[in-house]
Amino acid sequence: MVSLSITDLFVPLHFLTYSTLLGTQLFQTFVVVKISYQALPRSAFTTLQKRMFPVYFRTQSLLLVLAAATFPPYGPASLVKEKGNWIAFLVAGLTAGLNLILYGPRTRSVMIERIHQETRDSRHQKSTSGAMAKLNRLFARNHAMSIHLNLLTIGATLWYGWRMASALSAVSR
Repeated sequence: MVSLSITDLFVPLHFLTYSTLLGTQLFQTFVVVKISYQALPRSAFTTLQKRMFPVYFRTQSLLLVLAAATFPPYGPASLVKEKGNWIAFLVAGLTAGLNLILYGPRTRSVMIERIHQETRDSRHQKSTSGAMAKLNRLFARNHAMSIHLNLLTIGATLWYGWRMASALSAVSR
């Protein structure tokens, strides 16, 4: 009878968690958003995004934590041994955390406020109000920050994946 320890499970769990994280990031960022933007009317796109991105940022953060927790052979204790690995996780964790806690909610809030302001403006005038111009600038800043943080998170995830794949090719020779 073969006895498996928890550390024996870390390698497959880590690969599955990491691949799910990377796949989710790439699919959401480069496929779902693009297709949704092209296929949906603006109001439907906005409704979808305000519901989808909080779930995406929570999932991204959870998968990062799980990938760090299952880092072979002993989880986070093994992760901190090599600078390149823990720095990649630190960068990804900080940027994903900022989107989860700060810029994602700010962007969502301003997006919703813009919808309400658009409704108020359409009742009173044909041109953009000062309040709407201010909301547009606020949205643009927060949205740009969220996009850049997400790209940094993906970059850090790819950096770690490159390191992991490089270690595999060295082991298999």
